[in-house]
Amino acid sequence: MVEFHIAVLPGDGIGPEVIVPSLDVLAAACMAVGGFKLHFTTLEAGALVYRDRGVAIAEETVEAAEAADAILLGAMGLPEVRYPDGREVAPQVDLRERWSLFAGVRPVRPIPGSPLPLADARAAGVDFVLVREQTEGLFAARGKTEQTEDEARDVQVITRAACERLFDFCFKLAEQRKTKGYAGTLTCVDKANVLGSMVFFRRIFDERAKLFPGVAARHRYVDAMALDLIKHPWSFDVMVTENMYGDILSDLAAGLMGGLGMAPSGDIGHERAVFQPCHGSAPDIAGKGKANPTATILSAAMMLDWLAERHNEPKAGQVARLITGAVDRAYAGGDLKPCEFGGTAGTLEVTRRVLENLQAAA
Repeated sequence: MVEFHIAVLPGDGIGPEVIVPSLDVLAAACMAVGGFKLHFTTLEAGALVYRDRGVAIAEETVEAAEAADAILLGAMGLPEVRYPDGREVAPQVDLRERWSLFAGVRPVRPIPGSPLPLADARAAGVDFVLVREQTEGLFAARGKTEQTEDEARDVQVITRAACERLFDFCFKLAEQRKTKGYAGTLTCVDKANVLGSMVFFRRIFDERAKLFPGVAARHRYVDAMALDLIKHPWSFDVMVTENMYGDILSDLAAGLMGGLGMAPSGDIGHERAVFQPCHGSAPDIAGKGKANPTATILSAAMMLDWLAERHNEPKAGQVARLITGAVDRAYAGGDLKPCEFGGTAGTLEVTRRVLENLQAAA
């Protein structure tokens, strides 16, 4: 029996509502494959924990998560719960920094049968990965703002070490995708025409590109990329960018899939990884049964793929494919329309359809 331990951080708002069905899908897929089991440990963290206890994530919670093989997170943060300096509570960002989860991996692949925002028929063939650096950039100024009565400054930090590990990760990802029939291109997204820190970013990218001659290295300015992702998103394979730029572009990219409720993600480092949907805690729909669990279910599948690669465990990959296939088949007929698309399918209905298709394929 192959076994892994998963730390589960449901978080705030709709976080617990999308985590529960994801665990149900994981358990059903593991049972269908056989000889593979996941042990779940639920841990408390987030805005409500901060409100009640004065700390967003306790040290013992961090240590328990560190002991797990992977972490699955729902959503954290609430607009009305903030630190004294006015920032929203976001312990997931603290974990990225503490564990050096430098690669924010955002796969973008519209699910066949789901409503798509672009009318062009080629939009159905969009399949790229956006990777954002997550330990520095403009986010390095978080909690360190220099402020007077008349001025505020946030300082962007770009270091060689962080760039090299990020670019190497992305070039290797593009190499892997090329073996699977993708273009094998990596586009560096920056603002090197204006900012010296981005000139530095691009120069290191070009240096690392020489170590990966099988990958075509390209460049785009971030504003041009925002336009390109609307005009011809099918032209891209893997993209890499700075933290803040990636934060913005990843939401734009999620729109190509129909919305944040469809968009999975992984925060990946050399030793640990956290997987979570791209959406936030959505307190406006919390408790109403409207939350779309698709992004969290697909994030769980990403987690299994990461475990499969990290531990050379094919059963984990088999479970991941079973889950992804079940999600695709659930939407394939075109009649499953979650609430965010103007439909009536809430959390329970989406989960039921995924489980039915999973069991049918097992």
